[in-house]
Formats: sequence, structure tokens, C-alpha cells
Amino acid sequence: MAALIVFGAISFQRMGISQMPDVDFPVINVALQLDNAAPEVMETDVVDIIEDAVMGIEGLTKVTSNVSQGIANITCEFTLNHNIDVALQEVQNRITQSSNLLPTALYPPVITKTNPEDQPIMWVMLTADENIPLYQQMIYARNTLKDQLSTIAGVGNITLGGYVTPNLRVWVDTKKLYKYELTSSDIWSAIQAEQIEQPAGRIEAPLTETNIRVLGEAKSPEDFGKIRINTRGGAANFNPIPLNKVADIKEGISDLRAISRFNGKTSVGLGIVKQHGSNAVEVGKLVAQKVNQVRSSLLPGYHIDVKLDTTKFISDSVHELNFTLLLSAILTSVICYLFLGSWSSTINVLFAIPTSIVGAFIALYFFGFTLNTFTLLGLSLAIGIVVDDAIMMLENIVRHYEMGKSRRLASLEGANEITFAAIATTVAIAAIFLPVIFMQGVVGRFFYQYGITVTVAVFLSLLEALTLTPMRCARFLHSAKHGEQGYLIRTMDAFMDRLAHGYKRQLTWCLAHRGKIVAISVGLFVFSLILVSTLKKELVPPQDQSLFLLTVKTAVGTSIEATDTVFKQVEDYLKKQPEVQDYYTTIGNYENNNVVNAGTIYVILKDPKFRKARQVQVMDRVRSELTKLMPDKEVFTQDLSLTGFSASRGYPIEFTLEGPDWQKLIDYSKIIHDKLAQTGLMQDINSDYQAGMPEILITPDRDKSAKLGVSVTTLGQEVSYLIGGQIFNSNTEYPKDGHRYYIRVRSDDNEHENMGDISSLLLRNDLGNGELIPLDETAAVTTTTGPQLITRLNRQRAVPMYANVSSDKSQQDALAAVEKIGKEVLPANSGYRIDVTGSAKAFRDAFDGLIFALILGIAVAYMVLASQFNSFIHPVTVLTALPFSITGALVALFLTHQSLSLFSMIGLILLMGIVKKNSILLVDFTNQRREAGSDPHQALLEACPVRLRPILMTSVACITGAIPAALALGPGAETRTPMAISIIGGVSISTLLTLFVVPCVYSLFARFERPEKEDIA
Repeated sequence: MAALIVFGAISFQRMGISQMPDVDFPVINVALQLDNAAPEVMETDVVDIIEDAVMGIEGLTKVTSNVSQGIANITCEFTLNHNIDVALQEVQNRITQSSNLLPTALYPPVITKTNPEDQPIMWVMLTADENIPLYQQMIYARNTLKDQLSTIAGVGNITLGGYVTPNLRVWVDTKKLYKYELTSSDIWSAIQAEQIEQPAGRIEAPLTETNIRVLGEAKSPEDFGKIRINTRGGAANFNPIPLNKVADIKEGISDLRAISRFNGKTSVGLGIVKQHGSNAVEVGKLVAQKVNQVRSSLLPGYHIDVKLDTTKFISDSVHELNFTLLLSAILTSVICYLFLGSWSSTINVLFAIPTSIVGAFIALYFFGFTLNTFTLLGLSLAIGIVVDDAIMMLENIVRHYEMGKSRRLASLEGANEITFAAIATTVAIAAIFLPVIFMQGVVGRFFYQYGITVTVAVFLSLLEALTLTPMRCARFLHSAKHGEQGYLIRTMDAFMDRLAHGYKRQLTWCLAHRGKIVAISVGLFVFSLILVSTLKKELVPPQDQSLFLLTVKTAVGTSIEATDTVFKQVEDYLKKQPEVQDYYTTIGNYENNNVVNAGTIYVILKDPKFRKARQVQVMDRVRSELTKLMPDKEVFTQDLSLTGFSASRGYPIEFTLEGPDWQKLIDYSKIIHDKLAQTGLMQDINSDYQAGMPEILITPDRDKSAKLGVSVTTLGQEVSYLIGGQIFNSNTEYPKDGHRYYIRVRSDDNEHENMGDISSLLLRNDLGNGELIPLDETAAVTTTTGPQLITRLNRQRAVPMYANVSSDKSQQDALAAVEKIGKEVLPANSGYRIDVTGSAKAFRDAFDGLIFALILGIAVAYMVLASQFNSFIHPVTVLTALPFSITGALVALFLTHQSLSLFSMIGLILLMGIVKKNSILLVDFTNQRREAGSDPHQALLEACPVRLRPILMTSVACITGAIPAALALGPGAETRTPMAISIIGGVSISTLLTLFVVPCVYSLFARFERPEKEDIA
């Protein structure tokens, strides 16, 4: 026992801490970039080729793609048990094989393993005074702070929020450029030829050798501006022109496509992503310590602080679970003392708690589990179970001891008498969790940890009850005769005697009307099933984590500056909200796409004890008031506590509209959107489809172009260099302080603002005279609209849609409405369909899997009990207690207004194991009395009252063990409460009904038993 406790404590100290179990989602992301390419070009020339290459990989379940201007992200999802490293290598090989089909200007694809669980656990914010240029802030964040934070133990990765790549900017003045009869191609050629440092080798002498370097790279904007433009249209320029004569060279940043602010102040966020299995809370502490060290050595004008720290909620939640664990143990101790009336007996029973609970940490540690909601909840609810075996064993030994037997004899005979029941009940609990362990999907992974935790704890409690409890009783048992008993034990014995006599009288009456009793109980169970339709059904209940995500979308085509203005209005609104503590704003690069008309704000609320409104109320109010304040903008909120159950965004309602015709998909999506809004079951209905992006089309007139000697290549390059802006490859870069940065060429800001700037571009002809031709003489410049973002699913265009469930509405009802409306809107057998995805699919899979696990668990329990009782009938008698536990759980959830969710279903599964214990005690001891010569009726009247006390003790202990979790105290209470309430209700009702219904069923089935034949020697 001491060894289990000592090594369990060591394992506990070494285990990681996390909110949820660490689950590896086998997801591969391929990031693609082709500067300035239109979404349609990215789709056909890049995305379709790579999708075709990866489609045949083994284990691939889904390929989704998001395509925007110049950027595409392809996400490959594999089966949950697929080796992610093998998948990464296979994707890499397939893309390499198809590389000759891809555009030469495409950046090398960036292939990474992506886990939705790999979200930053905290953000470190770097801000700077206004006199510090933005590019210096970016360089300091990327090259100094990120490196320092990356070395912290437990840190797996650091993401940069609001980071814009530093560049050396070459801002071309086209008027000056054309004054010297130059084009952007001349500038491009000059920089490529002059900004280069080529390997030069070494000089070797007989005794020494010396390295040679040709310092051809300019290391400052001033030196860079001295680069001479030596050619004009490929021919020699006999009057070389310095670059600074036609361009302004500055150290700066790439084109501004992202803005980041914390509490209204420009900042760069460093998101800390922990390693899998590491202690999130400990990582958070180490990061905070490192930030304090870094703060003392910061350059003047910089400020750094830890903000948006989710580890505080994790720490508080785990601390609350540990407190619940301790409180459950204390309450269980009190109940045991009240029933046993002796501290020596109580302590004997309570030894089962540290042995089982602390000892379980050894197995959890070697299984690689963390201290998370599922493992700690399993242990806190198991406290009431692990004492059951010790209670049964001790109560039976005490009963034999009070018959006048010696301690040793009472321990031997009492233990032998109860051993079968103890083993049967423990194996029955394990049998329930056996199917749970084999559940599919991410929810199955969560349940796997929960099932292993409870199973290990109950088997350790069985080991303790069968070995250590009888051993301690043989040496230290104290149970005096009645005259020597204390007041408490005399009072409890008298109470239990009266209760047993009353129970026997009621049982006698019930056995006389056994048919009616069974019929009434069945009717009660059937009636309780009606409650299922009244309960709200959801994957998980929302938690008040004092953090939610606010998304605002402006009209398609809105510039980042105009979007920024809108977000400043939102920030001004948030400042005035009494519940809001901080807010972190990111504008642009929406969902990792080249989209600047949308952004998100992480809204951090004050601690619940410092505000009156709940988080969901604040979210509803913010959404409502901002929608009124900005009626032409789209405003959405998202509860981040509902994420992490799928590889997608984590909205409770997620589905994809698929079909052969893109335009019809768009039309159908708008109809479905409007109909869903009318149901009132969901809110924040959102879609990735964004059309109406203004486009300028440049259509070459090939006849005119040929006549004037202007090629399409020349036209495209001039537009790309001056209007879109281009960077050089890695051979031509700008060195600074030991790092290298891109060089980006583009026309001045005021020279790429409208269509006229394009028409006025001059193109050099190829006729040999080098004449400059206005672009509008060789091509037509028109305007139109096109898609800003294209989404694809399995190589077809698709429209993903998302929504939140409205307050006090059911996720199941909302999903049913989605499918019903889909059937109404989409033509039958037309190739158009709705595919439920993400968390919505996880919800359905979880409930289907749990129902399957319950049914299979009952079947496994029957087989186990049949082998233990050597009977086909007695297991049925034992299992009649199960429906009543469901009745009790449903009634309790209904009365307390709780939902039927993943956590309440966990309680139901645990109930399947708990309530069988009482039935096994009754049936096993009744069988023993029949073996002693009593008929079934008499055996029931003799056995049931004797087993009343241990049944009540174990049931009350289980209920009290669940009370702390049911009180909804502290962070994370929303997940603990439904589980505990279902256990309290189920155990209460099932215990009451089991005491009467199981004997009645036993009596009815006794007539069907076949007498055992004696073996013939």
C-alpha cells in the first residue's frame, strides 16, 4: 500500500496538466504562395494539381482548400489512428512528384503537421513607443524575443500574431522612371546584377591560405540607392542612373495585410504553444518568469507583458478538480464514520482511497495521460466507488466478528463470503468501460482516458479490499459488544435494525405482489424516457472561461485601412463594457487567407466573481449592440470552450454545401442561410463564401500589341512589378545584422490607387528602338467582380457554413433543422447535398458511439455475469437495475435544467457499472442462503435485509462523493455538474427501486432455473 501511494505521488508530480486530453489529430496543411495570382489562377494552376496528387494517399478522409489572392491552404485530414509522420512524408513525396506541373514562380510549398489542439496557451504582447518604426518592432519580435521564448522547457512552438515580414522597400516613382526612359524591368535587372555576393574561393600559398569574398551586397538603404541602372531595355545605358534617382529606398515591412493591437495599442503577439504531454500550467509559469527576465534587458522604448493567459483557467479548473477530489474524500469519510460508528473501522475503509486514487496515477503516468478534465473527473467520481469493496468486506467481517468469532477467523470467513461479490462488481464496472475504450473518433480518445482511469482505480480498490482490508482486520479490528458500544454506533445500529425490519415488511408485501411491482417499475422507466425529448442535447455545455472570440466582417473589397477604422469603433465600444478586462485585435489575414475585410478580437472578461453577467450573456449583448451600431457589418461571436473536438473551427453547427454547379451552390447557400435564420434555433450564421471582390481586367489586344511590338510577358511584368509589387528570390536579398530580408519593388503608394494608374503605365516594345508604349494602347482595361475566397472540398467547389446554437436551444434540434431545410431546398438526386462536418459531426458520432457503447457494455456485462454466476437467468436479474439508473439520471437532469451532453453521458456510463453492485450483493447473498437450504422466497427475506446496510453505505458514499462536483463551484463547473447530477439521480432512484424490484424479478425467474446435476464420480 505504501509503495502504491509513494510511487503514485511521484507519478502525480511528473504528470502534465492540460484542459483536455492531448489528442493528435492527423492533419497535414500545405501552405502555397504565388504572389499576386488571382484566386481562380491559384485554384486551377496550383491547388487542383496538388489535390490530384495527394488524393490517393492511404488513410486520407478529406481534403479541403481555401484559395485567395496569391495564397492557398490545402488541409489533408487522415483517419485518427493514422501515423501523422508517415502521412507527412507521403504528402511531401506526392507534391515533389508533381512539382514539374506547378508554376515556376510558386514559392516552395510549406508542409506542416497541424493539430487544432496546438493553440497558444498564452500570448506575450510586445508593444513599442510611437517613435520606434514598425519594421524594427517586427525584427525584434522575430529575431530576439521568439528565440528567447523558444528555449523554455515545454514550449513546442511560437506563433506570431500581427507579424508583417520586414522588407527593403524600393518605392519607384514612375514619373521619374519614365523621364529617364526606363521601365521596372530595367530596375529589376540592375538589382539582380548588382545586389549579389558570389562565392569567390580562396588563395592557397605554400604556407598559408586566405579566403576571398566579393562584397557585392549593399548593407544600407543609402548604399543600395547607389546601385547603377546600367541597361535600358537590355541594351547598354551609357549614362548609368543611380537607383535613388528613380526610387525611394527604405527599410520597412511587406505590404500591410495584417494589423495587431492589444487594448488599442499596436503590438506583436507571441503565442506560446506547448509541447504535447507537457504541463501547461508549468509552461505558463516558466514563460512568465522568462518575460520578467527579458523585461529587465529590453531595448529602450519596448514593453512586454503576458496577456491572454489561458493557463490560469486551466490551473484554476484543475485546482478545483483537486479540491473536489479532496472534498469528496472527506464527505465519504464522514458517511463511512456515520454508518460504521468507529474511527478505526472508518480509517480501515478510507485506506482504499489513497491506495486506489493515488496508486492510479502510476498507470496514468505510464499510459502518457495528463491531469485533465477527464482523468481528474474520473478519479473524483470514483472515490465513492473505490470504498465500496472495502465497505462490503469490512461490514461482512464485522458481522462475523460480532457472532463471537476471533479476528482471524472472522476475517477469513467474512472475506471468503464476500470475495465473489467484490470480484463480480468490479469486473462488472470494467465490463462497462471495455466497449468505451474502443470508441472511434476524438471523443473516443477522450473516453479512453476516462475509462482507463476509472478501471485502474476500481481494480486497485478490489486488490486493496481482498488483501489489505482482511489483513488489517485480522490484526486491528475493534468492534465491542453492545454494552461497550459508543452512542453513535448504538444509535446507528438501532436505526439500521428498525430500517431492516421495516424493509423486510415492505419486501414481504412486494414479493406477494411481485407482478404488479415489476409492471409499475417498467412503466416508470418507459415514462421517464419521455424526458429525453425535453432535454437539451449538445456535445458539451459552454463554459465561462472569461474569453470569447468576436469576428467582424466588412463589405468585400474594403481596404485594410477602412477595416481598421471599423475595428477602432468596436474597440471603443468594448472599452465601455464593465465586464471587459482586455482585448486583443487582429485585422487581416483572416483564417490564414489573403483577406483584409475581416478580423477577430479576443475579448478577455473579468473574473466571474468580479462581474454580474455570465459570459454567454455578455456575448449575446455585444453581438446585439454591435449589430445595431453597425447594421451594414457582419458580427459574430464564438465560445472557445466549445472548440477542440474536431480539426475545424469548432462551431456547434458546421456543414458544407456541395454540388456540381458553383453558381447554383451560391444561390442555394443564400436560401438556406435565410431559412436557418428564421428557425430561431441558431445565430451567428456565417459562410466562407465571399463574392463581389472588385477586379480590374487587363485584356491584351493581340493585333495592336503585335503591331507595336509589345509582348504579353512585358505587359504582365510591368503590371506585376509596379502595381502588384514583387520580391526577388533568395539570391538577391538585403543583409542586416546577421539576417537576410526580401527586397520588394513597387510603385509609390499614390501611384497604384486606381484604374488610371494602370492605364498610364509605359511598356517597352521589342522592335529594337526601345520605344515606350502606353499600356492602354495595347490592352483594354475594364472592371468586374469575382470571388475573394474560393473553398473546395475533395476537389470540388463547396460552400462551408457555420453557426452557433441560440441560447437555451438544442444542438440536436438545430442540426435536424439544417438537414430538413437542406432537403427542402436542394433538388433530389441532383448531386447537391449537405455534409455535416466539424464539431457537429463529432456531436453525432459521439452520441452514436456512446449509445453503441452502452448497448455493447450491457451485453458484455451480461456475458461476464453469466460466467461468474454460472447462470443465464441471474445476470438478467442483476441487470434489471440498469433501467432505473437511467430513469433517475433523466429525472435529475430534467429537474436541474441540465443538458444531455458528453459529460452527462459519461455519468450514465459510470452508472451502468455502479448500480449493478447493489444487485450483485442481493443476488449473490440470496444464492448463498439458498445453498444453505432456504427456498427462494425465504432466502430473499433473509438475505436482502442483511445486505441493506452495505447497500445503503455504498450508495450514500457514492452520492456524497459526487456532491462536490454537482455544486457547480469554481472554474469548469459546467462540465462537472451534469456528470455528477446524473450519478446522484441515477444512484438514488436505482438504489430505492433495486431493493424492491430486483428481489421481485429474482422471485419470478426462480421458477425457470434448472436444478444443478451432481457430478457422477
